[in-house]
Amino acid sequence: MNNERSAIRVLIADDQRLLREGLATLLALTNDIRIVAQASNGNEAISLAKQHQPDVVLMDIQMPHHDGVTATQAIRSALPQTQVIMLTTFADDEYLFAALRAGACGYLLKDIPSEQLADAVRAAHRGESPITPTMARKLVNMVSQQPRALAASEWVEPLSDREIEVLNLIAQGLSNKEIAERLVIAEGTAKNHVSNILSKLNAKDRAHAVMRGKELGLL
Repeated sequence: MNNERSAIRVLIADDQRLLREGLATLLALTNDIRIVAQASNGNEAISLAKQHQPDVVLMDIQMPHHDGVTATQAIRSALPQTQVIMLTTFADDEYLFAALRAGACGYLLKDIPSEQLADAVRAAHRGESPITPTMARKLVNMVSQQPRALAASEWVEPLSDREIEVLNLIAQGLSNKEIAERLVIAEGTAKNHVSNILSKLNAKDRAHAVMRGKELGLL
């Protein structure tokens, strides 16, 4: 009973019943993840999210009765503590940016191995941004081509050299643990750097911090 109470509560939204139920079965095999609801369209996803208030939502992009992007925006607006991971077959830049702008914390392709999907759910619950490596590279390439939109005077507080270094690693899709290993620092120190970066850039999550970093000319 205690494990059930502490488990990460997940809602799965996908219009393909076989895939939806398959994901639920796979994730249910873990000890720390519990499926609280399944939705077959965007409207159901919004309604069930409000009802069950899950920790994490696995959201398909193309669904009837509100697509995944619209549903994500509605869920994040109503339940800011709920993290949304886009789980899709579409490796398109347009979908990636639309999902992140809507408030998704992650973007994964459906060919991801099941054990990596469980790890991604855990990462999202910790406040990290799980993004498929190929999509992370697209994100870096896309933001590098965007014009600088904000002046340095709009910073809350300038980032330190170390924080800029960490921000670049975030843009590569690295987790706190991976950042710590890359910089040879404690994972807790890496987590503190990430928190400081989000605060200084007025960013709601790691993906937003990357976008803000490019707007400010830091990436």
